Amino acid sequence: MKLKTKFLLMLAVIVTVVSSCSKDNYDPERQLAEDDALISEFITKNNIPAIKHSSGLYYQIITPGTGASVNETSYVGVNYEGKFLNGNVFDKSTSITKFYLTEVIEGWTKGVPLIKVGGRIRLIIPSTLAYKNQSRGSIPANSVLDFTIDLLQAQ
Repeated sequence: MKLKTKFLLMLAVIVTVVSSCSKDNYDPERQLAEDDALISEFITKNNIPAIKHSSGLYYQIITPGTGASVNETSYVGVNYEGKFLNGNVFDKSTSITKFYLTEVIEGWTKGVPLIKVGGRIRLIIPSTLAYKNQSRGSIPANSVLDFTIDLLQAQ
């Protein structure tokens, strides 16, 4: 009985050690480089006059807007459409959607303040500024996202 107990205890220790040694192979720097290559190819192929933000986000200001400026903590109302780089729509607002920019993905937090109320912007967001290596509903892990956003309100 003692031998069996020692064996089970040893087996439990080995399983714990081995499982704790398994690493998440996610490397954000490598993923950003992969995303950047995909985005560069996409904007070149589709003739999109996008600008690269210091964060790694690509953006195209379609209409700058003439209303109030917003910042990364503003409460905003928007209409938007989100697509993958293959053009498939994964989300689209059906009415004004309101939220604090601190409550959304980092790509939006960085990108939306680049326009004023009344403006429209296209954000091509690397996965490292979106959902990273996590799946979210119909959005697979490590997905580059392409949003068109109309900034309608700000408080």
